[in-house]
Amino acid sequence: MSKMTVAEASEHFNVSKEAIHNRIRRGTLDCVIEHGTKYVVVGGIAATTPEPTQTTTVSNDKYYNYIEQENTTLKAKISELEGETRTLREQREQMLIEEKNKIEQIYKERDIQLKSVLNVVVSKFLTHQNIEEVIEEAVSSEDEVLDDVIDVVDVEEEELVSLKQFLKLKMYSKKKRLKIRSRFEKYAFDDERILLVKGKIHLKPNHYDYSDLIK
Repeated sequence: MSKMTVAEASEHFNVSKEAIHNRIRRGTLDCVIEHGTKYVVVGGIAATTPEPTQTTTVSNDKYYNYIEQENTTLKAKISELEGETRTLREQREQMLIEEKNKIEQIYKERDIQLKSVLNVVVSKFLTHQNIEEVIEEAVSSEDEVLDDVIDVVDVEEEELVSLKQFLKLKMYSKKKRLKIRSRFEKYAFDDERILLVKGKIHLKPNHYDYSDLIK
C-alpha cells in the first residue's frame, strides 16, 4: 500500500483530478490528510476497481447530452409556437378592423338613405299627400331614393327637383307616371319650364305651373 497526491493518482488511473475527488467522496478511493495535504491511498481493494466509476461517468455524460438536445428541441418548438400565436393574433386584429370598417360603411349608407327619406317627407309637395304612404314608398324603394338624392340639386336654394321625384311625390299610378313622363320628354327641348341636368328632366314646381302637362 502506498500514498500519492491527487495529481499523482490522476496520472496513475489516467483520469481527471475531479474524477479522483469524486471517487474519494463516493468512498471508492481511500485517502489521508497529512499536514494539510490530501493523499490517495493506493493498493487497497477500492483503489483497484476504478472501472465502474469510469462507466458511470460516461453514462452521465450521455444523459447530460440527451437533456441538452431535448432542451434545444423544446426551445425551437416554443419559438415556433410563439410565431404562430403572433400570426394568429395579427390575423384576428385585421379581421376585427375589417369588420369594423364594414359596420361603419353600413351605417354610413343607412344615414344617406335616412336623409333621402327625410328630404321626401319635408318636401313642400306633401301638403295634400298621406305622409305615412310617402315614407313607406320611399323606404321600400331605397335604391331609387338614393338615385333621386343625386338628381335633386340643392332643393332648399334652387328648388330643382327631378321629374322622377316629382311624380313619385304626387303618388300617381305607374301607368299615369309613364304617360306624364312621355309628355314631358316630348316638350323637354321646347318648354322653358323643363330643365335638363345631366341628361335628366328637372322641374321648378315653386316657380312654374305644370298642370297642363300632368292633367
